[in-house]
Amino acid sequence: MSQEKLAKEIVELVGGEKNVESLVHCATRLRFVLKDDAKADKAKLEKTEGIIAVKENGGQFQVVVGNKVPEVYSAIGQISNILDDSSDKEKPRKAAKGLGGIIDIISSIFAPLLGVMAGAGILKGLLLIASNIGWLETTETTYTILYAAADSLFYFLPLLLAVTTARKFQGNMFVAMTIAGALIYPSIVTLKSEGTPTDFFGIPVILMNYSSTVIPIILAVIVMSKLEKFFNKTLHDSVKNFVTPLFLLVIMVPLTLLVFGPFGVYVGNGIAAGLVAAFGFSPLLAGAVMGASWQLLVIFGIHWGLIPVFINNVAVYGQDGVKPAATASIFAQTGAAFGVMLKTKNKKLKTLAGSSTLTALFGITEPAIYGVTLPLKRPFIAGVIGGAVGGAIIGQAGTLAFASGAPGLLTLPIFYGPGGQGFPGLILGIVVSFVVSAVLTYIMGFKDPVEEETKTEPAASAEQPVRATNASDEVVFSPIQGTIVELSEVPDPAFASGAMGKGIAIEPAVGRVVAPFDGTVTVAFKKKHALAVVSDTGAEILVHVGVDTVKLDGQHFVSHIKEGDRVQAGDLLLEFDIAQIKAAGYHTVTPIIVTNSANYEEVIPQATGQVSSQELLLKLSSGNGQEQK
Repeated sequence: MSQEKLAKEIVELVGGEKNVESLVHCATRLRFVLKDDAKADKAKLEKTEGIIAVKENGGQFQVVVGNKVPEVYSAIGQISNILDDSSDKEKPRKAAKGLGGIIDIISSIFAPLLGVMAGAGILKGLLLIASNIGWLETTETTYTILYAAADSLFYFLPLLLAVTTARKFQGNMFVAMTIAGALIYPSIVTLKSEGTPTDFFGIPVILMNYSSTVIPIILAVIVMSKLEKFFNKTLHDSVKNFVTPLFLLVIMVPLTLLVFGPFGVYVGNGIAAGLVAAFGFSPLLAGAVMGASWQLLVIFGIHWGLIPVFINNVAVYGQDGVKPAATASIFAQTGAAFGVMLKTKNKKLKTLAGSSTLTALFGITEPAIYGVTLPLKRPFIAGVIGGAVGGAIIGQAGTLAFASGAPGLLTLPIFYGPGGQGFPGLILGIVVSFVVSAVLTYIMGFKDPVEEETKTEPAASAEQPVRATNASDEVVFSPIQGTIVELSEVPDPAFASGAMGKGIAIEPAVGRVVAPFDGTVTVAFKKKHALAVVSDTGAEILVHVGVDTVKLDGQHFVSHIKEGDRVQAGDLLLEFDIAQIKAAGYHTVTPIIVTNSANYEEVIPQATGQVSSQELLLKLSSGNGQEQK
């Protein structure tokens, strides 16, 4: 599929251009902020050729497309006005709150810089190696020119962060850059370096070194964007275009130097010192925790909270001892994907695992995680174990990072410091993490997907997985998107014991229930928490959202059906608010029960791990024949 065609499909399936509040991208993901997440068709996106996975984290709707993300991002800019800062933004969605809101802000600010940051980091690492082994002297002008190319991004980082922060908060990016420029203006730098007592109208100013800093300019631009909106609403249209920037500069530059600058530097240094202290207390344990947890943090988007810390450590100390251990996690999941490639007999999975392994070696692990290890479960666990072992080795070795960049084969030079101290430990750690994960994956095994046949089930739609069954077999497609849970693990004895019938359960990721097949609604509970549908061929399915949710008396549920309604597979039956149900103290795990299980010889689950709405979920076998392989 061409990038332009893929871009068109993505824009359409996220709800159209008008539903997009903003869009940035990182190494593998398009990161949308949507005005209404319910308008996005996540199930169809996940089945679209060229899309690896779709995730919702930190207030962002993330479409994982792999290494081609810059081309797809550019194509979206060509076919729409989504990337146009001057385009009209109608009814912006309410910003995410709490941890999700913080993650959304950090990822939106830093994601656009990751590519150039990695390139500059690699160059900086190569220069470190060249100077340490005597290939280039630091006094040579060649070194000076190349070092300027490598270090300029980090030195002028406040200017770049001013742009991305202003874009995130819809402020004037040129005013934001001017404020950032004032922080590193030569005369201000001179006042700091010479220790000149400085005041602003008698108020003492504590000067800091703001080159390479992160927090001060982000705080300043956030406040600037709020003030800008106030002035633009207050001032007359005839003067606001030049008076608003005047007021912002006069207010924000002194305020940043007086308040935000020192506060941001102290906070950044405090966090950095805390992590350094943790590694100082027990580098082996801290390294193991980081190596085991980094990919888990990536899955939930929480890793964005640590990226500013890594950058701050390099800026303040010239080195970072936290990030190296995360490298073990990258190579561990790479090894797990490699183990799957060696063991699986499924040709499609073998190809996917092989290509994902190659990509992950260069630091892009999303295809390996979302396409291979996480859906198979055990390989992902093997990767976590391998990451812990490798991280412990790297932590104990005292490996340091001397520049920023996503961990991978190409960025290994950023960990090579004076004399190469700690670098052998890094190499040993990543090799061990790779090998341990690959071996564990091979030994522990996984449920190898059966090769799918497409010859004997012509009734399946083009959007549904096709699986060969007997004419007497029946299939049930997933009514909910989420994570598969064994029925026995549902915290309700009536369901867990199988007394209600055989089936499966799903921990929902999206609060929507759709029809699992063509049929008729036989029960629509008044409390809206459950419903039952019978297929045209007689299969009776009960969908019960949550445990004890009948006590909510219909709160947080919206029903779209009544008893006797005819429905087709995929029709919306019910919506529910996951966050509100959980906040009320109820489980949202949803049993999907075949209430007439006695009519079938077997009720066979067909999905594991993550399941999309309308993906094949259950096969009901009458036993009148053999399944085709």
